Amino acid sequence: MTRRTRISSGGPFEDRVGYSRAVRTGDHVYVSGSTATQPDGTIPHDIEAQTRATLDTIEAALTEAGATIGDVVRVRNYVTNIDEWEQIAVALRERFDTVRPAMTMVEVSRLIAPELRIEIEVEAIIGSAD
Repeated sequence: MTRRTRISSGGPFEDRVGYSRAVRTGDHVYVSGSTATQPDGTIPHDIEAQTRATLDTIEAALTEAGATIGDVVRVRNYVTNIDEWEQIAVALRERFDTVRPAMTMVEVSRLIAPELRIEIEVEAIIGSAD
């Protein structure tokens, strides 16, 4: 039987909602929807900065689970304003340009906090990096 490893970032919603930042089972890592909320509760206003901060959180969870950004095979982006896709793409391309995972970006009416403009979730397979 494959063991499940839970990773926590200590984010404010993990305990309140009852989820893990990431879960590793076997060589698969599933990173929950992540946002730019910082440990002190602040959130960058700029969409590119929010995207980068969110990816930092995701990358830290991947590292703790034994994966790398290069192991990411699937990305889902939930944005509150699809018109900002080009600014978001700048930050996404910085991390995923050579990885080229399957990726989706959809507009949603809102996220858990009104100042949040993007939420990202990823799936990775350890050892799948080029």
